[in-house]
Amino acid sequence: MINRVPVESSNLRSVGYDPDAQMLEIEFRNGGICQYYGVPETVYLQLMAASSKGKFFHVYIKNIYPYAKIR
Repeated sequence: MINRVPVESSNLRSVGYDPDAQMLEIEFRNGGICQYYGVPETVYLQLMAASSKGKFFHVYIKNIYPYAKIR
């Protein structure tokens, strides 16, 4: 279980990251949760610093890293 932190976003509710596994976990406003694999820590840090986290997610994560929907 990854600890997620709430984020300011119209699309994303919370974000967590496991640097050892390079796994990004995102909870969406619609209730879904996905885990993205092979995500470098730099991408996670850029996501958390982005002024629009939803836009950053769609451009730099969504169709780039393999993922599994866990809810």
